[in-house]
Amino acid sequence: MGLLRSEQMKYGMLVLPVNEARRIVGQLGKESNLQFEDDNARDMRRPYRKHIQRIDEMERIIRFLIQEIGSIEGCELIKNKVDEFLQTDDSYVLEAVEGELQSLYQNFLRFKENNVNLTNERNQAVEEAEVVAVAREMLTGSRPSPDYLTEEESFDTSAKKPLLGGEEGGAGTGRLGYLAGVVPKTDEARFARALWRAARGNTFTQFTPISQSVKDPKTGQDVQKSVFVVYFQGAGGPMQQKVLKVCSAFGVNMYNWPASAELAKTRHAHLLSVVKEKDTALEGYQFFMKTEAKDLLAPPSQNPEANSKLEEWRLFCIKEKSIFNILNLCSGEIALRVNVWYPAAEEAKIKALLQKLNAGSSQGAFLTPDKNVKSTPPTYIRVNDYTEAFQDVIDTYGIPKYQEANPALLTVVTFPFIFGMMYGDVGHGILLFLAGLWLCRNAETFRFTQPSLFSARYMVVSLGFFAIYCGFMYNDFFSVGLQIFNSRYKDAGDGNWIPTFDVKNEGGTGPYPFGLDWAWHGASNELLYVNSLKMKLSVLFGVLQMTVGLILRWSNAFYEKNMTDFVCECIPMMIFMLCFFGWMDFMILYKWVHPVDNPPSIINSLICMAMGQEDKFPLWPGSVELAQRLMGFTMLSVPIMLLPKPFILLYQHKSKQENSENLVNIDEETGPSSNNHGHGEEFEFGEIFIHQIIETIEFVLGTVSHTASYLRIWALSLAHQQLSLVFFQKTLTMGLEMSFPMNGIGIYLMFAAWFAITLAVLLGMDVLECFLHTLRLHWVEFQSKFYKAEGLKFAPYSIKKLVTPTGGEE
Repeated sequence: MGLLRSEQMKYGMLVLPVNEARRIVGQLGKESNLQFEDDNARDMRRPYRKHIQRIDEMERIIRFLIQEIGSIEGCELIKNKVDEFLQTDDSYVLEAVEGELQSLYQNFLRFKENNVNLTNERNQAVEEAEVVAVAREMLTGSRPSPDYLTEEESFDTSAKKPLLGGEEGGAGTGRLGYLAGVVPKTDEARFARALWRAARGNTFTQFTPISQSVKDPKTGQDVQKSVFVVYFQGAGGPMQQKVLKVCSAFGVNMYNWPASAELAKTRHAHLLSVVKEKDTALEGYQFFMKTEAKDLLAPPSQNPEANSKLEEWRLFCIKEKSIFNILNLCSGEIALRVNVWYPAAEEAKIKALLQKLNAGSSQGAFLTPDKNVKSTPPTYIRVNDYTEAFQDVIDTYGIPKYQEANPALLTVVTFPFIFGMMYGDVGHGILLFLAGLWLCRNAETFRFTQPSLFSARYMVVSLGFFAIYCGFMYNDFFSVGLQIFNSRYKDAGDGNWIPTFDVKNEGGTGPYPFGLDWAWHGASNELLYVNSLKMKLSVLFGVLQMTVGLILRWSNAFYEKNMTDFVCECIPMMIFMLCFFGWMDFMILYKWVHPVDNPPSIINSLICMAMGQEDKFPLWPGSVELAQRLMGFTMLSVPIMLLPKPFILLYQHKSKQENSENLVNIDEETGPSSNNHGHGEEFEFGEIFIHQIIETIEFVLGTVSHTASYLRIWALSLAHQQLSLVFFQKTLTMGLEMSFPMNGIGIYLMFAAWFAITLAVLLGMDVLECFLHTLRLHWVEFQSKFYKAEGLKFAPYSIKKLVTPTGGEE
């Protein structure tokens, strides 16, 4: 039915043969719009849960393989080719893919275990080599010395002797005991502090950073580590046991300390050769892994333009899992039955597709419409690339009720137009328009990586276009007036400008052809005049949009054939809106086209109209009496909105109750019946009446506040124009006023500053601010007049939608 009302929906039962159900559901998910209902929700029967568990395991294996291949340098998956996958998805068989994945998983587990062992052995060799290097450096300069201090030795001589003993000494032969190992660099401070506290200050720890990289075998990330040497009094005693306990608690790697420099040199050379061998083995492992991954990264042979084989399997698992989820919604044993919603316009297409799928099968699937529908139909609104973003804006507030008037039809135009009224500037609008064109040109780049930008590309173009249009209306180009036409004002010579057009509208020369005359820019009373103009324009378009909202409320009442709402709500609401706020708009327009010598103040006229006071400055003879008559209609519309509807609903409820009681009496005479009309329905007159009071107060007070709320259009436009003017005057104007040759350098620097501020403030924050205020005007001021947003969105089963990336995948 287009964008105004949702599509007419039908409810039916889909019957599927068990043997062909998976194939048929798969094709329906690609070529039709069917929303499946859960027929097993009450007893939670899920006959295909084991198939889903198998696919869950396959998806886990695929995630594992993707993670392992992703850690290999230079290996990238080919993905985001949804259409190519859907062309050849029927060539995959669940059992074959499952078997191949299991085999790959076992192989990769062995590869990973082998890699972990190789990495651990290399890390141990690197760490021990660093420990031996530290020991070799310390032992090379040591000299033999006794373990005691002779009486003939001076203190200076004794103090210069090594504490660890000579080259032949080992642990326990010197004055101090020592233990060495490797600790993560992040744990150095905690480790030293723990040793100090455990030994009560009787240990000293020395740290030396490791120069070579050490990789964590689990994560593959480089880990910074340091060699530590702990010195303590007495080797082999209780102090050593305390140190060992602390080392064990921290999980550090311990290594033997060489007994001499020669042994350290020999051991170090051996360890370096071991590291070299392990590096060679790891390089071979990486090469082997790349060779194994190459087949998984390449497209399948049956479709060279498709995704990588591994990505194809991932999409296939998503598709198969969704099919079995749909089959879990079906009831029945020999033939599966499931209730579905579908657009009435596509019924013939769906039945033709089922006949095509039934060809060559002994048992066929068929669709049977059901006219006895108890549930509320879902809302299905057809959109295209342009209207999709605006429909998303409406759906964010709430889904339209089934065949309720959809605000998106008018929002497509009013949203960018009101944004343009706030943001109106030709220069800024051109930049925003170019940004939208760039998004449209590079749309495919953002289709899968940034879906929100992809869907909003045409909205950005529309916002930029209307900003340009309103910029021409305001005659603002980066706050500078455009002299497109000759001004309709001339300089009188004393700083005063006099109009050259017919100000009394008596058939003479007309005003400036389009928009605001550029002569107003820079005038002393520019702000006063432009503010008055924009304020009145905001109110005019605000009342117009709210009136259109009431017209849509009328259309809802006509479409639903609800005369109660039409007579008791729609008509008095329209009277209230037009007789007061419509009259206000009429006075604004009348003053514009009918020059008056002593023009009355519109605010004072409205106050006199509402308070019943005498207006001493009428627009024309007889306007005061007309205003008072309109105010009477305005006041009369309020009780009509408030009182009749609850009593009419009460009368209708009692009539239905009497009819249902008569039917029950007939059933008692003729036998039991399954129809229980009228029973179980609750009607609380008090609640209905209170609800109507709230609705009336909300509309009356809301209309006043909403009209004032539309003044945000003027406020945002004023803020944008003044910010643009200040930025221009404080940057480019200052550069232009400099003397030669500084003006060249100044203009260059000031332009950079002006452009940066324009991008950050006016094209960044101000665009967002105007967008949010425009959103508020549509959600609250406009949609509150008619939009209930109580619908359920139509969610058809679509394989393409399920396998299309949403931008959240890693």
